[in-house]
Amino acid sequence: MPIKNPKKNVRPKQQQRPQPGIESKMVPKPEYVDHHYQPSEKLQGKVAIITGGDSGIGRAIAMHYALEGANVVISYFDEDKDAKETKKMVESTGQYCLTLAGDISEPKFCQKIVKETIKKFKKLDILVNNAARQYPEDKFENITFEHLEITFRTNIFACFYMIKYALPYLKEGSCIINTTSVTAYRGSAHLIDYSATKGAIVSLTRSLANNLIKQGIRVNAVAPGPIWTPLIPATFKAEEVAQFGSDSPMKRAGEPKEVAPCYVFLASSDSSYMSGQVLHPNGGEIING
Repeated sequence: MPIKNPKKNVRPKQQQRPQPGIESKMVPKPEYVDHHYQPSEKLQGKVAIITGGDSGIGRAIAMHYALEGANVVISYFDEDKDAKETKKMVESTGQYCLTLAGDISEPKFCQKIVKETIKKFKKLDILVNNAARQYPEDKFENITFEHLEITFRTNIFACFYMIKYALPYLKEGSCIINTTSVTAYRGSAHLIDYSATKGAIVSLTRSLANNLIKQGIRVNAVAPGPIWTPLIPATFKAEEVAQFGSDSPMKRAGEPKEVAPCYVFLASSDSSYMSGQVLHPNGGEIING
C-alpha cells in the first residue's frame, strides 16, 4: 500500500527539553521502515558509520542499511535508551550494530568513532554525516554566540572531523553521504544559523566530490524537508509541533522511512555515476540551485 497523504497532521501538541530529544516520548512514534520495503543485498558486506544514528533519520538509515546487508556503527550524544533500541532493531536483522556515545563537536570523539569501527570491523565503506542541532529564534539578535558555535561545531565542523579521520580507510568504491536540509535552499527565518550550516554542507559536498573523484570515492548529500524526528519536539514550541510539516506541498511531515531509501541508493552501486549531488525528499517542494 502506498503511504497516504492526509489532509492535515494528526499530531498532538508536545514539547521536550533539552535536545536532541527522546524518541520514546514522541506521540505518535516515528516510522522507520515500511513493511513493504524489499531489500536486495545492495550493501552486503559493507560497514557504515552513521552519526546521530540512534533515532530519527539516523535510525531509519541504520535499519535500511542493515536490511541491505551492512554492519553499522552509530554515534549518538547521550540518548542511551534510543541507542539500545536501535541496536536491538538492527541486530534483529542479523547484522551487527556498534553504538558509541559522545559529542561529535569534539575532534577526539570523532577520531574514536573511526578507530573503534576499524578495530571492530577492520574496514569502513560508508560514512554518513547526519547528526545535527538547531536552536530556533524568531529574532536574529537573539541568536547567542554560544548557540551559534554549538550549531556550527555539531552540524558542519563534525563533518570535517569525521571525513578527516575516515579518509585513510576509505578506498575506491567507498562513499560519503552528508545530511543537509531544504533550509539550505529556501532559507528559514527562525533557523538562520542552522540554515547557514546546511548551506555549508551543500558546498562541502560539491567541493569534496571534486577533490576525491580521482580516488573513486563518491560524495553526495540528502536534503530532507520537514521530517518527524525527536529533534522537532525538542526544539519547537508545542503549538508549532502540532502543525509541523503542514506548510509543505503534501501538507504533512514526512516519516524517517520515507527518507532512508535515498541513503541506500547513494551508498549502493545503483548511484555509481553520481557524485556531488543532492537528493530532495521534501514533500514536493520545488528546489532551485
